Amino acid sequence: MIKEEIILSSKLTEFEKKVYDFIKEHDEMLVTNVPKDMSGAIPNLKSAGLIETFRKAASPWASKKKTFVKVINKKRP
Repeated sequence: MIKEEIILSSKLTEFEKKVYDFIKEHDEMLVTNVPKDMSGAIPNLKSAGLIETFRKAASPWASKKKTFVKVINKKRP
């Protein structure tokens, strides 16, 4: 938790913190559902190790996989 707070306070901009909190609120979400103005911060958050992207089927009967994003550690208050 302390490591995450240090990363959030020193290396990220206010906007990236806002995007992190937005993704954290929604747990796991499609990358396409992230607002367009916020999607540019996803690579920075991913390289900081705060979020992860992964591919899975959006529904059980869908053959096509979609990209999802979620917060790795949710201990920030």
